[in-house]
Amino acid sequence: MPETKPDFALSLQNVTAGYGQTHILRNLSLRIIRGERVAVIGRNGAGKTTMLSTVMGLTRLHGGRVSLGEEDISRLSPHQRSMRGLGLVPQTRDIFASLTVEENLTAVMRGKSTLDEAYALFPRLKERRRNGGTQLSGGEQQMLTIARTLMTEPDVVLLDEPLEGLAPVICEQLMQAFEQLAADGRRTVVLVEQHASAALAFATRAIVITNGSIVYDDSAAALKQQPELLERHIGVARG
Repeated sequence: MPETKPDFALSLQNVTAGYGQTHILRNLSLRIIRGERVAVIGRNGAGKTTMLSTVMGLTRLHGGRVSLGEEDISRLSPHQRSMRGLGLVPQTRDIFASLTVEENLTAVMRGKSTLDEAYALFPRLKERRRNGGTQLSGGEQQMLTIARTLMTEPDVVLLDEPLEGLAPVICEQLMQAFEQLAADGRRTVVLVEQHASAALAFATRAIVITNGSIVYDDSAAALKQQPELLERHIGVARG
């Protein structure tokens, strides 16, 4: 029987990118199989957020190629990439502060997305659906940011440090939501996170970035068993 080729959801080939003339990523190559759960970890300033921003078209691409499935999206705008199935949850919790929770969701709703799905993932948002964006706690704003991204029906979800600055109980709720998102294997989830233990517990594959280059790309479970590598590249001896 002929060998089955992997179904790649997202590919970066020899990507050099950054802001203005500054190069943050250097000749970075990466292929992510459809349905994978990938944790991207590393020290502050290593290039993790830049990688997600480059995938989304928010940086200057100095060289290389970004592909979504089989399509080269290197020259497409962020909006065009979103329409093709990319969804980014940024660190900045971008919501419409003047709109209610429900209005935030319906404003970007696409395809077969429903409010019921968003509220099933985050019941707290249903309770607060008539509240404005400025009336939400930090954790609720993060839930809304994630739910808004999912309303665009992305095939590939990029999560940029979603746990940053949140209480442990909220972090636990968000990680449970990410488990639900990835459970059926239809979505590819790329999680950039400083909380290495949470990221590695969620992911099947781990990528460590240092100085804009990948220094580890293998099993998340295997990385958890290498405290010396975690200490060297991330600054933590344990997950």
